[in-house]
Amino acid sequence: MIEVTRLNGLPLIVNAELIKFVEATPDTLISLTTGEKVMVKEAVALVTERVLGYRMRCCECRKHAEGNHDAVGVSALECRSRTDSVSGLKSRNTNTGEPGD
Repeated sequence: MIEVTRLNGLPLIVNAELIKFVEATPDTLISLTTGEKVMVKEAVALVTERVLGYRMRCCECRKHAEGNHDAVGVSALECRSRTDSVSGLKSRNTNTGEPGD
């Protein structure tokens, strides 16, 4: 999950696993595999950086879970904290930015 900012200034959490492509139109448009599209304030390069960071953290936590503690620079506590912070996020309706069900 990555955090981005809608054009109206509201924060939005996007499932990075569902991003199909990101383009500048000139505003940044995130297209999801679900067919939904979201315009955000962040530049394409920043969205890309956040997605790559998310995937690297996922990889680090996976390696840690497999018991390869020396191969990564993240502790079990950090992995749990990251997981808890993502699972604790409130869903938002991607059309309105309002809290979801």
